Amino acid sequence: MKKMDDSVRFLKNVWALTKSYWQSEEKKKAYLLLLAIVALTLGVVFMLVQLNQWYNIFYSALQNYEKEKIFSELFHFSWLAFIYIILAVYAFYLQQVLIINWRRWLTNRYIDEWLEHKTYYRLQMFGTATDNPDQRISEDVRLFVEYTLRFGIGILKAFTTFASFVVILYNLSGPLQFKLAGMDIHIPGYLVWTALLYSIIGTWLTYKVGNRLVGLNFVQQKYEADFRFAMMRMRENAESVAFYSGEGHEGSVFKKRFTLLLDNFWNIIKKQKQLTWLNSWYSQIAIIFPLVVAMPRYLAKEITLGGLMQISSAFGRVQESLSYFVDMYSSIAEWQAVVERLTGFGLHMQQVKQENAQKDLDRKISASEDIIAREMDVDLPDGSSVLKQVSFTLEPGTNVLIKGVSGSGKSTLLRVLAGIWPYAKGTLEIPSDDRIMFIPQRPYLPLGTLKESLLYPGTKTRTDEELKELMDSCSIGYLYEKLYIEADWSHVLSVGEQQRLAFVRALIYKPLWLFLDEASSALDEETEARVYTLLMTDAPSTTLVSVGHRSTLSKYHQNVLYLDKENHSLYWKEKEAL
Repeated sequence: MKKMDDSVRFLKNVWALTKSYWQSEEKKKAYLLLLAIVALTLGVVFMLVQLNQWYNIFYSALQNYEKEKIFSELFHFSWLAFIYIILAVYAFYLQQVLIINWRRWLTNRYIDEWLEHKTYYRLQMFGTATDNPDQRISEDVRLFVEYTLRFGIGILKAFTTFASFVVILYNLSGPLQFKLAGMDIHIPGYLVWTALLYSIIGTWLTYKVGNRLVGLNFVQQKYEADFRFAMMRMRENAESVAFYSGEGHEGSVFKKRFTLLLDNFWNIIKKQKQLTWLNSWYSQIAIIFPLVVAMPRYLAKEITLGGLMQISSAFGRVQESLSYFVDMYSSIAEWQAVVERLTGFGLHMQQVKQENAQKDLDRKISASEDIIAREMDVDLPDGSSVLKQVSFTLEPGTNVLIKGVSGSGKSTLLRVLAGIWPYAKGTLEIPSDDRIMFIPQRPYLPLGTLKESLLYPGTKTRTDEELKELMDSCSIGYLYEKLYIEADWSHVLSVGEQQRLAFVRALIYKPLWLFLDEASSALDEETEARVYTLLMTDAPSTTLVSVGHRSTLSKYHQNVLYLDKENHSLYWKEKEAL
């Protein structure tokens, strides 16, 4: 019963993943391509029927030494084969076109859903059930589309092949008559029942041998992705690892994850070895089996050599269509694992959106330019409190320095203001997001040119001359010559250079509110003074809210908001008391 429930659930998951594309804005083009593929597939089956009839005519001519008939049928075979090849090639080509279109649409959908409402951040910070979302989008979407279309067209071809050849086989096989316990047994079309029994046995044995492959393939994809991620993470933090001389530890992590990968892969190999044994015996016996069961009629001269060869061909087609599950079991197992991963990924994204949405924090877009918090609670994911019933107002034109001991919740408070921290309650009135900019301690630099990094996220533009002036002002003018060089700049530039670049970005956008989370921690005091002075003179309408421990920051802010870790509260503090 559980197996049946699992199968039903799997088919429902396949339909849920499939229907979105076939009900999308591209459905007309998709259905036209599918209709063409179906027509070509049916054409291929029709040509197989014609070739099956050719077997009878040609081999009967060989048996009777009909020279003219033999050469005529060879010519006949040539154009039958030519038409078959054309149909098969274009059936394959159009399938690939449909796969590309479907994959493009589904990949874009997953990317949009992953990025929507900062789901990517919430999955990483608060989600525990989804691993390697990049692999789900890049690899699993491709496999799902390829397997789904392949199996859909394969089942159609298997069904039409069976329907076409079972009649031929039934008519050719004739009745099987024998005595059993004194009774006359008469089985019409016995080769059809023989093919059916042969396929059922093969399918059952394949299922018994290979049913564990679904779970093994699912786990294998996870281990492969974890192994790649570990190496990628070291590459991103190569300098830190080098400073610590942590190669030994990193190597042990790599080898541990690789060992898990190999152990599971070894289990897959053993299962596939068993399947290969079974499939090899099954396919080889299928070559001679119809000849053996039809040989009595041939020796009794009830059928010709051509009839025997036609029976062999028809039996092979019927058995092949009935054995589709046997031939494709390994791929079907991987397909099931792909469907489980994609379904789980989509479900986890929805759960994160629902569970981690700021249900209790009433975050409103303010009609004024003030930022107002009323009776706000801020917690950690484990339920422990960071701030309790705090209220404050930030007014434009009054720069604020947020201070407090480490762990008091300064950065968490900024996350709440940014709308990315779900564990908060109360009321928050804040201007629209396009009027606010947040600069973390280590700014994000996208892949691409240095100019693209300066202009990130790309909603404003500046001429090269304007960028040069700003870069000179922020003490990174020496990088101007590299403006159009593509690189992974987060690894090329030092943290100090990245922070200066972030200040250039702030001067480009000049937001109403600029939140700086220890954004000058890697700068010397002279450079820090320069960039803060630039912000106050070149962007006078921008209000600064800084998080930092340096006493040098105090002179650039009019007020200080102090977070009391012990009492989970905050209050305004005189700068002279710091």
